[in-house]
Amino acid sequence: MVGVLNDSDSDDELPPGWEERATIDGNVYYVNHFTKGTQWTHPRTGRKKLVEGELPNGWEKCVSDNGKVLFVDHAHRTTTYTDPRLAFATEYREMSQPVRQRFDGSSTALAVLHGRDLRGKVALVTGANTGIGFETARSLALHGCRVVLACRDIEKAQKAARKIEAERENVSCDVLHLDLCSLRQVQIAAESFKQKYKNLHILILNAGVFQLPYSLTEDGYEMTFQVNHLAQFYFTLLLEEPIHHCNNARVVILSSESHRFSSIRIPDDLDPSKLSPPAYKYWKWSAYNDSKLCNVLFAQELARRWRTISVFSCHPGNMVSSNLARQSWFFRLLFAIVRPFTKSLQQAASTSVFCATAPELEGATGIYFNNCYRCDSSRESLDPDLAGTLWSISQELIRNVLKNDKLWYEVAEKR
Repeated sequence: MVGVLNDSDSDDELPPGWEERATIDGNVYYVNHFTKGTQWTHPRTGRKKLVEGELPNGWEKCVSDNGKVLFVDHAHRTTTYTDPRLAFATEYREMSQPVRQRFDGSSTALAVLHGRDLRGKVALVTGANTGIGFETARSLALHGCRVVLACRDIEKAQKAARKIEAERENVSCDVLHLDLCSLRQVQIAAESFKQKYKNLHILILNAGVFQLPYSLTEDGYEMTFQVNHLAQFYFTLLLEEPIHHCNNARVVILSSESHRFSSIRIPDDLDPSKLSPPAYKYWKWSAYNDSKLCNVLFAQELARRWRTISVFSCHPGNMVSSNLARQSWFFRLLFAIVRPFTKSLQQAASTSVFCATAPELEGATGIYFNNCYRCDSSRESLDPDLAGTLWSISQELIRNVLKNDKLWYEVAEKR
């Protein structure tokens, strides 16, 4: 696996008198206007760069009568000799060479995607009708990706999809009814998706609940555990076929720094009564923290089992002003008070979008990100025995509900 994002990008600015250009085949070179000389390496970092991928939407590369390469921006009706992809050139590296950090906590999802062309790709985002999920879906769609908004409230999902499509021509969104409170509805949603789409390039598990009063789903499991982990675990397994149809497909699971405060420490802590406790053992904070640890453990085990797929977990931000706190008047008030000091929704969506699309993460997997930056998750989240135990228990809990269902056994036998 390549080393990922362990360096600063602060020294990447060119010195006075220098200019960055690109050859026809995408190699970046540097012009010193004082000495009239050129070189392949960056004058400050000593590294080489490449421009890769498709041109941004609306751009076209042409060759003039005298053989010079021109870049035409049809949207603004301008022409330049400068390759627009220079703005997001990536460093050439050997597999052992680390990649430098390009974004941080202040970056927005749209900035992460600047210049990227995602046409031809299909993404599915759970919980995409509002908050971070909406900005995630919107950012991907505005860069050419066909995005499926998978939500419990289909009317809100349709309204969100139309809002995104109204921003720009040729933006394509679809909606999918996904009720995470019902494993059978999860099954129906997955089958509905597979009937329409053969490929799924990006799966982002964004949906989640927080600070719920004690309640059970129709399957008899505690609500926070099923919505935040169990149902999305099952949904992912059901989508294995369209995910594996794609080259370089990615699964991104939104967790939280709260996973560090989970009370789960060893595999013996992972029993159904701990994960889905009775009312007298239920505590809102513990339920949320445990579910977020489950998210990271799931990502680790999925990365181990699905070796050809890139799997990442991430933290979007602290106390972001989203709809997550809708169940608690206290946290709605608190989130409103701290709103000027926390990330915007666009900034909160940046890390999951980065994990889903960054070219430097190709071939990487099983990594936890915060602020578009690789970081260590908790010691417990990296325990392979803990991850394996959670996987087995999750399968058993689903089997208990769908024990007479043929589709469940087909999925279980594969795993």
